[in-house]
Amino acid sequence: MAKLTSRAEDYSKWYNELVVKADLAENSGVRGCMVIKPYGYAIWEKMRDEMDRRFKETGHENAYFPIFIPKSLFEAEEKNAEGFAKECAVVTHYRLKTDPDDPKKLVVDPEAKLEEELIVRPTSEAIIWNTYKNWIQSYRDLPILINQWANVVRWEMRTRLFLRTAEFLWQEGHTAHATKEEAIGESEKMLEVYADFAEKFMAIPVIRGLKTESERFAGADETYCIEALMQDGKALQAGTSHFLGQNFGKAFDVKFTNREGKIEHAWGTSWGTSTRLMGALIMTHSDDFGLVLPPSLAPIQVVIVPIFKGEEQLKQIDEVAFDIQQKLKAKGISVKYDNRTENKPGWKFAEYELKGVPVRIALGARDLENRTVEIARRDNLTKETIALEGLDSYIEDLLKTIQHDIYNKALEYRDSHITKVDSYEEFKKVLEEKGGFISAHWDGTAEEEEQIKNETKATIRCIPLDNELEEGVSMITGKPSAQRVIFAKAY
Repeated sequence: MAKLTSRAEDYSKWYNELVVKADLAENSGVRGCMVIKPYGYAIWEKMRDEMDRRFKETGHENAYFPIFIPKSLFEAEEKNAEGFAKECAVVTHYRLKTDPDDPKKLVVDPEAKLEEELIVRPTSEAIIWNTYKNWIQSYRDLPILINQWANVVRWEMRTRLFLRTAEFLWQEGHTAHATKEEAIGESEKMLEVYADFAEKFMAIPVIRGLKTESERFAGADETYCIEALMQDGKALQAGTSHFLGQNFGKAFDVKFTNREGKIEHAWGTSWGTSTRLMGALIMTHSDDFGLVLPPSLAPIQVVIVPIFKGEEQLKQIDEVAFDIQQKLKAKGISVKYDNRTENKPGWKFAEYELKGVPVRIALGARDLENRTVEIARRDNLTKETIALEGLDSYIEDLLKTIQHDIYNKALEYRDSHITKVDSYEEFKKVLEEKGGFISAHWDGTAEEEEQIKNETKATIRCIPLDNELEEGVSMITGKPSAQRVIFAKAY
């Protein structure tokens, strides 16, 4: 099995190789679009199912809305339309016909032009708020708490598997409320749902924060975000929650009669995460040998590999291995017994290492005599010999330990790569030599933010929600600053 390019040698190449060799995804016949393969999709399903459970626990329901949005609806909220205009795919015709000059080819039928062009969904606020207009008349109809699992299309010019593709999978929550306070509370609650999911389920530590005005979602009054740090020192936005104010309520004339009998526009939120989280998972935990998956996300949590000579030995090992397998399954642990005879144990070890299976059990003839097994941890590549007696309980506890240790390793890296700086020279030096999150003062203007971005490619990732007020001065203009913000280069 071919080795991966090392992270130190070429991080980007390592990432691309790992996604393909670990059977997560591959490029498709459509430029910029990917095929998510079964193993990659199994990981996404685990993410999806856990998020879906959390959404429903907080009172949200799933629905589905059209992928096509009439251009007039898309244009209704100007900031949103302007923000996504450059990425839109547009449907202009509804039929093909045979080329009169070449019967083997099809061409667009000019007589089948749509009366109104359709935008292929880059985000669904427009079509959903147009629908909400029919659902909302009174405060009794509120709140509306809807989530949608769907695909979206954003015509990206430079694409990378999972991180940036022309089509990707996501969930998008869209809620309508009777008051500003309730809508802000929803935005903040869903950000915490994302943060808790990232930290406890994906083992990825995140910083909760607010976007600056220039980095907000198009059409939002406020954007909340969670920011994660990858092993190459770049940030990755792992989820966003937007307080939309009454912008979409006004754009689509979504009105209701409040408790006092007065007519007002509904308040809104939207929030989303996507298959981009797969990229975050890979780049936060994995190493030069392949994927490192937290047990909560591993399609296979434990693999049992027999080491044998001849069919008779394999039959003896089979009996013990099947017993281990059943006991682990009874504890809700996903386990695979790989007794294929066409591949040697060493080949299997490398395969499951590449695929990030958290625990590997090796079982041979000598282990049967000693009533032991060899346990290998994927996260730290350690091995130990464990007695068969009570093995199921040991593995159950070990998986919890691995989940905890993977998170703490990522947290230690993240925290060691948050650097406070006070001068622009120091800022640029840390950015180039160390990377990571940089905590610095900023004068609060879009002009300084843009200057830093143009000169260093670093952006303000967020204004942390737990920020302490700290009087200082901007590192460029010297103007007063009441708090530090988090800068980084980002994906």
